[in-house]
Amino acid sequence: MERIRDLSSKTAAVIFTKSSCCMCHSIKTLFYELGASPAIHELDKDSEGREMERALQKGVVIFTKNSCCLCYAVQVLFRDLRVQPKIHEIDNDPDCREIEKALVRLGCANAVPAVFVSGKLVGSTNDVMSLHLSGSLVPLIKPYQSFHK
Repeated sequence: MERIRDLSSKTAAVIFTKSSCCMCHSIKTLFYELGASPAIHELDKDSEGREMERALQKGVVIFTKNSCCLCYAVQVLFRDLRVQPKIHEIDNDPDCREIEKALVRLGCANAVPAVFVSGKLVGSTNDVMSLHLSGSLVPLIKPYQSFHK
């Protein structure tokens, strides 16, 4: 959605939240405690909020570093499974350290790679590989697979 891209392009960190959500409040507080100044966009106070929320919950997002071989391996796995994830390389982000700390606090054993599917944290390399080996990853990402060559 163009509006999400526009809002996200204006600052290093954007948090899309709902004013009534306690988890949203916790995430905002975490960023502030880390010294970050994210842009906050309350979806429940926006006339296009529901549409934006649906757009944000779609797809596979991976936070990576371009120097990380495990990040590369996870990206290759998803591409081999015919999924084109949205990749956020945090190496050159001025808030890289804060993003890493936030990802670890969210539950990633290692900050990168951090894989999200449908807006939910799947985890780092070990979590993704365990899901794949158990046969649980493909059903999770099936809606995002492309069957085009």
